[in-house]
Amino acid sequence: MKQAEPASKTTQQRRQVLAGMGILSLLAFWKVKFGFLSPGKKVIACAPGKPVKTMKLLSEDGRLVEVDISNIKSGGQKITDQQLQQWVKK
Repeated sequence: MKQAEPASKTTQQRRQVLAGMGILSLLAFWKVKFGFLSPGKKVIACAPGKPVKTMKLLSEDGRLVEVDISNIKSGGQKITDQQLQQWVKK
């Protein structure tokens, strides 16, 4: 039987480099996944949010305001000019 030859110096150096890279990748994974290295820091999303559809409406005191459409419940009936003039407080 032949005895296994000892690994050459370059082979040992390659293994050490690969082992070091493996350890660094595990640390990076732990940092991202579990936040062990930097507790308390949160990732903030930088992407813009969903565009909100708004509608300009007249408030009771006569100011023009923008309101999110999802907050509007309409009965589908329009009012007359006179009803609007009576509704607005001066």
